[in-house]
Amino acid sequence: MATHAILTQYPTTFTPVAAARRQHHLPSWARILLGGGALWLATVVITFFTGNVNLVPTIILVGAFLVPVTFVAWAFRRADALLTPSKIFSAFLYGGVLGVLGASVLEAAFVHNTSMVGFLGVGLIEEGVKLLVLWAMARRLGRYTMRDGLVLGATVGFGFAAFESAGYAFQALFNAQGGGLSLLGVVETELLRGILTPFGHGLWTAVTGAALFAVAARRGRTTLWALPVAGAYALVVALHALWDAADLAAAWLTLHLTGTPEQWARAREGLAVTATPAQLHLDALLSFALPFADALVGVAIVAALAVAVRHQERRTFTPVGR
Repeated sequence: MATHAILTQYPTTFTPVAAARRQHHLPSWARILLGGGALWLATVVITFFTGNVNLVPTIILVGAFLVPVTFVAWAFRRADALLTPSKIFSAFLYGGVLGVLGASVLEAAFVHNTSMVGFLGVGLIEEGVKLLVLWAMARRLGRYTMRDGLVLGATVGFGFAAFESAGYAFQALFNAQGGGLSLLGVVETELLRGILTPFGHGLWTAVTGAALFAVAARRGRTTLWALPVAGAYALVVALHALWDAADLAAAWLTLHLTGTPEQWARAREGLAVTATPAQLHLDALLSFALPFADALVGVAIVAALAVAVRHQERRTFTPVGR
C-alpha cells in the first residue's frame, strides 16, 4: 500500500523517465554495429601499434561477423514470435558452418575454374547448400509465412557470409610479400566484404526462403519440389554467378565494345591481350557497374517480396513483429 501511494503521488519520478530512456535508446542492431565497429577499430589500431599477433583472431572474427550479425538483429525484430532467438542462432550457426563445409567439398572441381561455367557451378553449389540448410531449419515450425521465410533465409545466408568472410580474411593474412603477415590485407578484405555483405548471400537466401515458406504455407509442410522454389533458386544462382563473374564479364564486354582486330586475333589464339589506357578505364568502370546492377536487382526483388508480405498481412489481419 505504501509503495502504491508513493507511485501514485509522484508518477513523474518513474514513468516519464523510463519512457524518455526508451525513446532515446538506439535500436539493438544500431548498438551492435556502432559498438562492434568501435571495438574492431580499437583492436586494429592497437595491433598496428603493438604488433601483438594474438589480437589478429579478434580482428578477423569481429570484422567478419559484425555486419552479418547486425543485419540478422535488424531482421529478427521483423519476424513472428515463432522464430525464437534459439532458432535464429541455430540457423546462423548451421547456415555458416554447414554451408562453408558443404560448399568446400562440392566446389573442388570449380574453385579454380574462372570461366562462366565455373562461376555458375559455384553459384549452384553454394545456393543449393544454403537452401538445404534452410529447408532443414524450417521443418516442423508448424506455421509458415513469407515474412518468416525472408528472415530465416537471410539468417542462413548471413551465417554463410560471416564464416566465408572469416576464411577470406585469414587467407589475406598470408598474402604479404617476403613471407610475413599482412595485417593491412586483413583489414582491407574485411572492409570490402563488410560493405558488400548486405548485397550477397543474405539477400539471395532471403529470396529462396520467401519462396520456400510461401509454398509451405499452402501445403502445410516445407518441400523443395515446387516450381516457385525452383524458380527462386534459379534466379539467385544467376545473380550469384553474375556477381562472381563481374570481372570476367567486364573484360569480355570491353573487348567486344572496343577490341581491335589485333587484340581479337591474340584472344582467339589464347594469348594475353594488351589493353589500351581507355580500355583499362572502361574495364574498371564495368567491373564496378556490373556488381552494382546485380545488387540493385537483388534489392528490388526483396523489396517487392516485402511489399507482397505487407499486402498479404493486411488481407489476413495477421499480427506480426516484435
